[in-house]
Amino acid sequence: MQPPEPGVVPSRDGRQWISLLDEHNDPWLFDVAFLLSGYNCIYGEGCPSIDTEPDITESLGCCIHGAHLSDTDDLESVASYAALLDDSNWQFRRRSVKKGGPFKKNKAGDWVTRKADGACIFLNREGFDGGPGCALHRGALERGQRPLDWKPDVCWQVPIHLDIHTDDHGRETVLVRGWERRDWGDGGDEFHWWCTEESAAHHAPEPVYITCRDELTEMVGGSLYDRLASELDRIRRETPVNITASS
Repeated sequence: MQPPEPGVVPSRDGRQWISLLDEHNDPWLFDVAFLLSGYNCIYGEGCPSIDTEPDITESLGCCIHGAHLSDTDDLESVASYAALLDDSNWQFRRRSVKKGGPFKKNKAGDWVTRKADGACIFLNREGFDGGPGCALHRGALERGQRPLDWKPDVCWQVPIHLDIHTDDHGRETVLVRGWERRDWGDGGDEFHWWCTEESAAHHAPEPVYITCRDELTEMVGGSLYDRLASELDRIRRETPVNITASS
């Protein structure tokens, strides 16, 4: 398996997987090409957002639809951190207070973040004195903390997706791969642009399994991550650097 060169989007055809068992003897499959790729978030560095039309402000990112909270724990965690924000780092804080909080139940009965001016209420826009970007992300960095601890689960997990499959005997197999359009449901087909598919978002100097170490560790556990990293380190060592990866 050859790590993709900078700017190369890993192909989904003929993917190779690393298979590992966790402490419960459940299998995990890791997409080698994606985890070795140079994917990186380019929010504020040319990201045109995922709406049907490009965002010339580069301040909307993948936040235009707001976030679904995964469960009550996720909701309560985000709410506790949101309470630490103020007007200097959250553009729409006062609007949130006026609306009764930053969350609401949608028609399906799921908890979601409210929207403000066409995007997530936590998203600061271009021109805000505190700077554009997620208010929760900014609040965490200002306190020297990890943004993943402050944000909704879906927000810090993207672009890594846990694709869980259950067999007839109830045994789960978890695929760890890049988030694809189809993972957003029917709405994903309407995106004019999705980052994991675009060469512009594959220029990080280090591969995903290193740049997203904290996220992967949180998702799969420290022990499993260490074993995964060891396997990917080996692949990188054994791959000739002068071989061009195919797209």
